[in-house]
Amino acid sequence: MLSKEQITAALSPFQITPTSEQISMVREYLTLLLKWNRALSLTSIDDPVEIIARHFGESMFATTLLPVEKCRLADVGTGAGFPGLAMKILCPTMHLVLVESNKKKCVFLSEVVRALGFTDVEVLAARFEDIPSNQPSLDLRFDYVTARALGGHRELLRDAKKRLLPRGHIILWLGGEDVTLISANQEWIWQPATRIPESQRRFILIGRPRFLG
Repeated sequence: MLSKEQITAALSPFQITPTSEQISMVREYLTLLLKWNRALSLTSIDDPVEIIARHFGESMFATTLLPVEKCRLADVGTGAGFPGLAMKILCPTMHLVLVESNKKKCVFLSEVVRALGFTDVEVLAARFEDIPSNQPSLDLRFDYVTARALGGHRELLRDAKKRLLPRGHIILWLGGEDVTLISANQEWIWQPATRIPESQRRFILIGRPRFLG
């Protein structure tokens, strides 16, 4: 298993300096990910150091761009829990809703939540657009909606616009071509895309809707 020094070094390019407790949580998460990946297609990366950088580091990097403490965040198509659960490690006061249509992956996500002792995390086995708006036990309005390596951006933007609180933002992990395509959408106010460290072609794009009326 990776040492404290290896994990710290892998996260350093992303402006992340984890505490000892956070390193322990990353290590536990990584152990579960590698174990479950034998049966589920959670990641195509098999090098633990690269998993820390590409999944944890790239996810956590977003916490340096926006204040996500004490926010409500929906992570759409979360898959193995990225970026949502990685961000939660750094921001424990975040209320996180993980949206994933694959029920087996939801079982994995629930196991990670249990193993890491997270509170204020809900796992929804559904597609974002199919979540009913009349669930009395679930607040479906969010400060942030995140999506990483997810297609169907037109539908995502449409549904996020319905779910975001006033002054809420969408945070997208994208390749360069998608940045150009999506930032042309005039229904949103986009910040300049931020290049992800250690990458030439991956960016984080942040936007907020132009609310009318």
